[in-house]
Amino acid sequence: MTPPTAGPRPLDRLRPVGWAALAVVVAFTASVLTGALASSALPVLVGTAVTRSGMDVAGVGCVGLTLLAVLLPAARRLPGSALRDLERVRATSDRALVALAGTWLVLSLLGIAFRTADAFGRPLGQLSGGEIGSYVTELAGGRGLVLAALCTAAVLCCAVLRLRDRALVPVRVPLVAALLGLMTPGVTGHSGTSADHQIAIMTIGGHIVTAALWVGGLAAVLALVARHRVLLDAVLPRFSRLAGWCLGAVAVTGLLNALLRLGAWSNLLVTDYGRIVLAKVVCLAVLAFLGNLARRRLAAGRTPVLRWAGAEVAVMAATLGLAAALSQSAY
Repeated sequence: MTPPTAGPRPLDRLRPVGWAALAVVVAFTASVLTGALASSALPVLVGTAVTRSGMDVAGVGCVGLTLLAVLLPAARRLPGSALRDLERVRATSDRALVALAGTWLVLSLLGIAFRTADAFGRPLGQLSGGEIGSYVTELAGGRGLVLAALCTAAVLCCAVLRLRDRALVPVRVPLVAALLGLMTPGVTGHSGTSADHQIAIMTIGGHIVTAALWVGGLAAVLALVARHRVLLDAVLPRFSRLAGWCLGAVAVTGLLNALLRLGAWSNLLVTDYGRIVLAKVVCLAVLAFLGNLARRRLAAGRTPVLRWAGAEVAVMAATLGLAAALSQSAY
């Protein structure tokens, strides 16, 4: 007989906030240390780093919540005792998607303003409508942020409709929109100006998509499903297979994109960009170890499960921060 599931403690509810804060702090610290925004005034530097990393966190969260909805089993495949947990998880996921998508949209709009201020070298309060219009129409980075904001708005609309009636919008629609919203700023940024343009676009796009599925999926499983044993038994095998493929794809596409940007492996040690890449490689190795350990413990029902899986998501959050700093690097 399956033992009753313990309810979440107050501290567990704060875990996602802590993960988001960690990503923002790492992104800001890395940006300062590498001089990615050295020409910006302090308020613009802080605003740019916070909005960029915050957008990534919110977007990955939206991907994770929609992916979880895809992975959850149909009610007919569960025993009657688990149906209440299934409905509770779905309802919580739907509400969280609305909140995260709304936050993502606000951060996207603020990010456009801060990036415009950075591009024109002006304080945020002195920007004109014409300058913002020029940034979002004439520069690839600006157009990418606008497209990302439109994708985010689509995710929010789908989330609101699903909150009213899940049958109105298939969950794969906001999942695809969220992935496009995350991918667009990356493929319209520095990689879009690379000499190997098409390869750069493919590698950075694949890197972002697979990383978002992996990170967001694990965070959603940990936050919403890990305490419900029957649901976990149904979700974990499917997610584990996906996570394994994502891990390999993240490693390969990340290394290829780094080589395109650096030009030679020797630049890993002599450039700020290369050193951040090395930090991401270390994080990836730690994630591979923790991920394997956490999935084995979750599958076996061993404790303390949440501690190990939570450590993996914390490392993932730090890696997101490093990725946000890389996206702001002018290398």
